Amino acid sequence: MSGRFSRAFGSALLAVVLAAVATPGTAGAAEAPTGRIASLGTDWGQTGPYEVNVDIGVVHTFYYPRNMGQSGERHPVVIWGNGTGAVPGIYSSLLRHWASQGFIVAAANTPTSNFAISMRAGIDVLEKWNADSDSPFYGKVDLEHIGSAGHSQGGAAAINAAIDPRVDTAVPIQPGPLASADLMDEPVFYLAGQRDLTVWPALVKAFYRDSSHVPAVYGEVRGAGHLSSIGDGGDFRAPTTAWLRFWLMGDEQARGVFFGPGCGYCADDDLWSGWDRNTKALQIPGPTS
Repeated sequence: MSGRFSRAFGSALLAVVLAAVATPGTAGAAEAPTGRIASLGTDWGQTGPYEVNVDIGVVHTFYYPRNMGQSGERHPVVIWGNGTGAVPGIYSSLLRHWASQGFIVAAANTPTSNFAISMRAGIDVLEKWNADSDSPFYGKVDLEHIGSAGHSQGGAAAINAAIDPRVDTAVPIQPGPLASADLMDEPVFYLAGQRDLTVWPALVKAFYRDSSHVPAVYGEVRGAGHLSSIGDGGDFRAPTTAWLRFWLMGDEQARGVFFGPGCGYCADDDLWSGWDRNTKALQIPGPTS
């Protein structure tokens, strides 16, 4: 847990996140030191250095680096919730992208994820596998760094999942209404779509305004409708990747696009039309090695 903070970042952000549509590739990837996950610079939409495996089970679909722990590193976890009636395959390219960046993604298969029961159960499964010497996940899961994320109903579920003390940050994408930000105690990145007629930006802003007790960012993607995040994540992919890399991997390059005097997103008028922040008592995540 990250503890309670007094924080407010951003109000009414509009963005075209150009990095999200960059051509995938691993050219120029930095070599990771032993025990750490490689950084690819600041092109957060770029495919990461890991090849990806996908295992489809009854309750969960797991997206994870094929060569987990190849340099002694352990991999942070993202638990995922689908929108109403959806399954992980609809978001497969986004979830594969996160896995290529070094995350283990436990996506709940349920099309009704709101209460986050299956999402949180994904942590239980990974805890078991991480302790099983016969499992390919043995000793390779970073259970100290876990994020919850989801879209629409799954976005509300990402908020609800954050009541679990094992969850360290949340990324609700166009979240539905059945959640309470007051119960959260983690940094949170709320994302709305400017042209979303299903979950209006005002509804997402309401969650944000109820999150003054934690580090919170509100982002509104320019021109995005409610389905703009399916597939590869569209313009939601790059900023969510940067947020997860910062809070779960301690990636200092990702930190710089959200915080500090040279804040990349808030200083770039081509990406964001507004950015308010209060970084007092900002807590930085620890190393994953």
